[in-house]
Amino acid sequence: MRHVDLGWMRVFVEVCRAGSLSEAARLLNLTQPAVSYQIRRAEAEFGAALLTRGHRGVAPTEAGEALLAILTRSVDQVDELAARLRRKASAAVLRLHTDYAFSGLWLIPRIHRFRDAQPEADLQIIASQHSDLGQLEPGDIAVVFGSAATLGPEATLLIEERVVPVCAPHFAQGRSAGAFGATRLIHLDSPHPAAWFDWRRYLAAIGRAGDLARDQGNLRFNTYSLVIDAALAGEGVALGWGGLVDPLLARGQLVRFGPERVAPGQGYHMIQRAPHEPATQGLRDWLVAESARH
Repeated sequence: MRHVDLGWMRVFVEVCRAGSLSEAARLLNLTQPAVSYQIRRAEAEFGAALLTRGHRGVAPTEAGEALLAILTRSVDQVDELAARLRRKASAAVLRLHTDYAFSGLWLIPRIHRFRDAQPEADLQIIASQHSDLGQLEPGDIAVVFGSAATLGPEATLLIEERVVPVCAPHFAQGRSAGAFGATRLIHLDSPHPAAWFDWRRYLAAIGRAGDLARDQGNLRFNTYSLVIDAALAGEGVALGWGGLVDPLLARGQLVRFGPERVAPGQGYHMIQRAPHEPATQGLRDWLVAESARH
């Protein structure tokens, strides 16, 4: 069986679509003689006339119509595949810098919604204890904890800081909520003074600063995810950040053990150094929209 040379396929399809050799040549960025040559090759391959030529252009013959029906589907499918491959090859890797708490407790449980919205996006999560904004490369996005006053006008507040003491339901049984002086407190190690609510600041805010001195056995961790793991395990009471522990409270895995306090203008902010990369717009929009859901 002799195989047909398919180099003329796109030319034939474009000529039929345009109804003109010269217009097809313009669309394909070829000369008209080059287009005519490809049509002659096609007709030689099949041994039949594929086009009728008239004063107003060209039209497919009966054989040409049958061939066009086959080739149109193939050419469209090839174009679609090529477009997908080009988008994949040229797609920028979206880099999101944040801390362990935000990535583990907020981002990962929601990331499927970003994947559903942008299935072809390549997303790299760069988590660390403290993100260094000076290391951001052009196009990188960071979600960091801080205040609008210190982070500057380029920062967009995603989650305002609000904290509430939380513990496992079985730990709360037999204990009076708010009895911090007789309860083991789980601490997150931080510089002093902390940039966020720690137990010292929280107890002072509710007028119970003296309870800290009666802490029933310190339990300290250097990452917030471990603080929450310890609270889930019933090891004591932790400060729960709104946005991070809300799903655990909604599912009843944690319960409130005291009043909530809010720090206006402080919390998790999104930062991207100018100039903004157009490829990252979808991720920026998703972060803003997703943070507004809760």
